[in-house]
Amino acid sequence: LFYIIEALRRGVTVERINELSGITPFFLDRLRRIVEFESELPEMKLTEDVLRKGKRLGFSDDAMGRLKEMTGLKVRELRKDFGVVPYVKEIHTAKRWSEDAYCLYMTYSDEGDDIEPKGDGKVVVLGSGCYRIGSSVEFDWCCVNMAWALREKGINEVIMVNCNPETVSTDYDVLDKLYFEELNLERILDILDKENPMGVVVSVGGQTANNLALKLENSGVRLFGTKASDIDRAEDRAKFSRLLDKLGIKQPQWSMLETTEQALKFSNEIGYPVLIRPSYVLSGAAMNVAYHDEQLESYLKHATQVSRENPVVISQFILGAREIEVDGVCDGENVFLGAIIEHIEDA
Repeated sequence: LFYIIEALRRGVTVERINELSGITPFFLDRLRRIVEFESELPEMKLTEDVLRKGKRLGFSDDAMGRLKEMTGLKVRELRKDFGVVPYVKEIHTAKRWSEDAYCLYMTYSDEGDDIEPKGDGKVVVLGSGCYRIGSSVEFDWCCVNMAWALREKGINEVIMVNCNPETVSTDYDVLDKLYFEELNLERILDILDKENPMGVVVSVGGQTANNLALKLENSGVRLFGTKASDIDRAEDRAKFSRLLDKLGIKQPQWSMLETTEQALKFSNEIGYPVLIRPSYVLSGAAMNVAYHDEQLESYLKHATQVSRENPVVISQFILGAREIEVDGVCDGENVFLGAIIEHIEDA
């Protein structure tokens, strides 16, 4: 796909790409339209028609913002002023299972909503997004249990947003509404504009939902559960390490990455091996142990790509250390420890 897009950008014709790839011109022509709009947009004024065309071609607010050298939120503000908003549509096949099954999506390629979101007393739960190692069934379990718990608390309507339909495909009656949608700031804000809930739960959907906490709060969204600032303090490696220092809790020597030169200097001073830790990642994504300068430079490049907006921390890697996990919950006063687990192998 990326080679086809690059070829179109360089002026290779749909006919020639069809000869080389065997992909039907019908689909290639749709890609051509996207590439054409991308090249024309920087010189165009963001009118209602231009914004509507961009949204129907699939351009996000951020993508259009980058091309116009402005923020995605500014594009969002502009299109809302013009009334360029997506419509709520229903996936009618869900009704085969139950008349109460409301499976929804949003689109700019239609006119009018299939349902009119009404009433108050709603809560939106953010799901876990796509499955990957370390992020799968446990988060679905958490999200569904959250839905049940909210219902028990008397919430009128529990709505989940999740781009993975497998999440509740066998439990169509768990939720009042399920939006099959991408878990990004733009689309969630679109849904919140339509539904006007009391608040949003981000803390049961795992990494994808956690990554949105600060952005949602900064957009004026009320979060239920853990505060966005506390999520950030746990997810941001530098902030968490500073907190440990402040509380006098022992930890390996650490430094926040600012330049590769600084990282090399720090690593040579404390001695290899060192641990590279990106922020806001799950299951150790891009986390690596480097044993020499060459490895360090290679791993740092990968880590900064994975953690573009958040700090990467380097710390001393202690050899022959045994890792112990403590799982617990706290209400601010009482702590309940659910498990204490000692790992079989050294870290």
